[in-house]
Amino acid sequence: MAYIGPLPAETFTSFATQEFSTSATTSYTLDHAVTNENEIALFINNVRQQPGSGKAYTATGTALTLSAATASTDTMYAVFLGRALQTVNPADASVGTSQLASTSVTGAKLNTDVISAQTALAAEPADTDEFLVSDAGTIKRIDYSLIKASDPTHVKIATSTISSAVSTVDLTGMDSTYQNYMVEIDNVTVASDNKQFQIRFIQGGSTISSGGGYQGQVVRFGTAEGAVNTHESSSAEELNVAHGVAGDNDQQLNGRMFIYNAPTTDAHTSFNAMISLQHRDNHDHQMHMSHGDIGNNTASTGITFRMSSGNLTAGTFRLYGIS
Repeated sequence: MAYIGPLPAETFTSFATQEFSTSATTSYTLDHAVTNENEIALFINNVRQQPGSGKAYTATGTALTLSAATASTDTMYAVFLGRALQTVNPADASVGTSQLASTSVTGAKLNTDVISAQTALAAEPADTDEFLVSDAGTIKRIDYSLIKASDPTHVKIATSTISSAVSTVDLTGMDSTYQNYMVEIDNVTVASDNKQFQIRFIQGGSTISSGGGYQGQVVRFGTAEGAVNTHESSSAEELNVAHGVAGDNDQQLNGRMFIYNAPTTDAHTSFNAMISLQHRDNHDHQMHMSHGDIGNNTASTGITFRMSSGNLTAGTFRLYGIS
């Protein structure tokens, strides 16, 4: 006779069963995930067990937990009365973007290591590297080229930090990339009292000392103002930057130096500096201004800092190219 609806099944359906290899344990793994223990009938030694917390067993997902351990001589099997629906995790790769609502992933669902767990960028970003920003609550991306300084004035080239007493500190890296350079001098201390803080330029891979032809002058402001040291010799071996520096560890020397025409061969490398320091005269605070040059047209590739006698004991020196 005629009927409405799909064709009747031509096969029979049976409940799935699972036999367990028992041991002295309370934990077993089910072949099929279930919502809870009511979806299986568990038999031990052919005796049906009562499901539920505080009863014979509980189950969730594929974990079956007994209230008492079995023995290796026991027989145990389960009949699956149903299958877990909706509450069981979906299979791997079974959820696509079309299944996710537009607002389903919120900040609360993002782990705190969403950024820190990623590979760190160890250099300045490329112009096309992108950042995420919030524009009035709307997330947008922006290229690094649009937020970086269009013409940075100072680019750090080298840093040298004194970790133990040294006689000299070298900063190298001057080349034709920049015409002029700046050095930051931070918290420098010295071992000997009443010595001169000096520089020598590096040319052709060597520090220019003997017969260097340096010329320059130091002028101090503070107690006994006026010129305190002058080099005007074609054979001078260094340039003084500060005069009569106090040698106490709690009295630091700080300042900045500007170097001009370092990479050129048609002009002398010259400098000027302004140094704040404790002077050996009653250890009063003074400002020393200095200037000078080296009497040749050879390109300079670096600079050496030293004392006229004794060591530098602490401090940091940073070299910047000036665009």
